[in-house]
Amino acid sequence: MRVSCARVLCSALIAGLGACGHGGGTAPSQPGPSGPPVVTSGTDVVTYKNDLARTGQNLTETVLTPANVNASGFGKLRFLATDGKVDAQPLYLAALSVQGATHNVVFVATENDSVYAFDADSGALLWRVSLLGVGETPSGPHACSQITPLIGITSTPVIDRAAGSHGTLYVVAMSNSGADHQRLHALDLTSGAELLAGPRDITATYPAPGGGTRTFDAGQYAERAALLLSRGVIYTSWTSHCDISPYTGWVIAYGQTNLAQTAVLNVAPNGTGSGAATAGPAIWMSGGGPAADAAGNIYLLTANGAFETTLDANGFPSNADYGNSFLKLSTAGGGLSVADYFTMSNEVSESQADLDLGSGGAMLLPDLTDSTGTIRHLVVGAGKDGNIYLVDREAMGKFNAQSNNSQIWQQLTQVLGDGSSGGIWSTPAYFNGTVYYGPSGGNLLAFPLSGARLAASPSSASSARFPYPGTFPAVSANGASNGIVWAHQNTNPAVLYAFDAGNLGHELYDSSQAANGRDQFGAGNKFITPTIADGKVFVGTQTGVAVFGLLH
Repeated sequence: MRVSCARVLCSALIAGLGACGHGGGTAPSQPGPSGPPVVTSGTDVVTYKNDLARTGQNLTETVLTPANVNASGFGKLRFLATDGKVDAQPLYLAALSVQGATHNVVFVATENDSVYAFDADSGALLWRVSLLGVGETPSGPHACSQITPLIGITSTPVIDRAAGSHGTLYVVAMSNSGADHQRLHALDLTSGAELLAGPRDITATYPAPGGGTRTFDAGQYAERAALLLSRGVIYTSWTSHCDISPYTGWVIAYGQTNLAQTAVLNVAPNGTGSGAATAGPAIWMSGGGPAADAAGNIYLLTANGAFETTLDANGFPSNADYGNSFLKLSTAGGGLSVADYFTMSNEVSESQADLDLGSGGAMLLPDLTDSTGTIRHLVVGAGKDGNIYLVDREAMGKFNAQSNNSQIWQQLTQVLGDGSSGGIWSTPAYFNGTVYYGPSGGNLLAFPLSGARLAASPSSASSARFPYPGTFPAVSANGASNGIVWAHQNTNPAVLYAFDAGNLGHELYDSSQAANGRDQFGAGNKFITPTIADGKVFVGTQTGVAVFGLLH
C-alpha cells in the first residue's frame, strides 16, 4: 500500500507496514553539491524504527540495492558535526519547504539539548535551536554511567508533518538550573520555533494501590525510550539512573495539539524498595519506543523489578507492580490502564539476578496465519536472558509460576545467549517474513517465520560480531525486493555494515573496507539505529551524524 506521508501520519505506519513514500517513486532531480542526484520526493522517517510497530523497515527505498551497495560505489559522503552525543535516532523528511526552498531534511537531537535541521543532500545547516532555558545547562549523569557526560535529549523525538502550520517535531529535553527539569517541546519543522505555548514541564502523581501517592521527580528519571505519537497523543515513558532507588515505571501522556497532560500510569506504584526484585521496574528498552496497534493499544517491555506473584481475581498482580513483563495498555476513553500482560514464570529469580526483559524492545508483527488458518496478532520481545518470547496480543498469558511459560504462543530458549554471555540490549527488525536480532557480543541473526511461528534456530547469521550492546538492525527495501539489513558496530572506530536481507552471511559492505580510512566516522556510540531514506544512511555518533550514500 502506498499513501502520501506529506500531510498525515499514514495508516501504513500504524499497521507497521514501513515508512511512507510520496507517491511511491523518485521525482526528477538535479545533481547535488557532492555529485549524486538529489531525491526530491521520497520517504519520511518520522518515528523510531520507521513505524508504530517498530519494525525498522523502509519499504520505499529505490536507490540503494544489493547490487550498488559495495565499497567501490558506496561510502561516507560527509559528517554532520553537532555539539554533543547523538543518542536519538535521526529523523528524515523528504521535500520539505524551508526558507522558501525545498529540501530533504535530517533532524538531529543531541545530549547538549540542541536540535538541528540539516539539508540531507548538501549537509548545509538549515536551523539549530537550544532547548535550554535561561541560566540552564544539560543535566549531569547522576552518579550513573548509563548516559554520560551530559543528559539532554536522549530519546528519539517524533514528527507529525500535518501538525501546525508547517509540521511539528515533539521532543523531551532534560536540563538543570540547580534543580532538574524534564520538558516536552513542540518545534516548528521549518524554523525550530517553540509552538503551543511550550515547553510543558513534565510532572505527575499517581495513587498507589497499597496506599499513598507516588510523585514524579524530574531528577530521578531519564527518558530513554523513544516517544510514541498515536491517535493525537504523545506518550513518554521513563527509566531510572542506574537503578538508583527510589524509582518506578511511568507512562505519561500529552495531547499533541495543546501539550495538556491527558493520562498517567505507573506500572509499579509499590516498587519502591532498594533491591533488584523490589524496586522499579523502569521502562528503557535500550532506546526502543513503545509500539501501538491499529486500535490504539500500546505495547512495551518493563525491566526487572517488583512483581506480586499473588494475583487478584482477574489474574493481575495484587498490587499492580509489573516487573519483567510484556504490557498491553488500553487507551480507551483517553486513559491508560493495563489491559493484559505476560510475565515469565521465573520473574522473581530473574529480577534478583538483574536479568531485565526490558533491556530489549517490543515489536509488533504483521497479521500472520497459523497452521490452522487462524490469523494471529503477535508481539515479539527478548531481553538479557537470551530467550525470544512470541506473545499473542489477544491473549497474552498473564503469569503462571508452574507453567514454564507454556501459556504464551512461542518461546525460543537462550537462542540469543544468556545473562552471562550474549542476551539482548537492543531492538529487533522485521522484513519479508523474517525477524532480525543482534545480541550483545554475538552475530546478527535471522529467524524466519512460518505458520506464525519462528524457526527454532536462525536461518543465517553475519560473520561479523557485535560487541556490547549488540546491534539494532534496520532494513531498506523496494517493496519485497532489494532487501538490505543495516547494522552498527559499537567499536573504535565504529563500523556500519550492510547485509543481504535474504542471507546475512552475504556481507555487502562495511565501512572498514575502503582504503586509507575513507569511510571511518569516529568512535562508536551505544544504542544506535541507522536511518535509511532516499539513497542515504544516517548514523548517530558521539559527535554528530555520519552520512553514507552512493559515491557517484
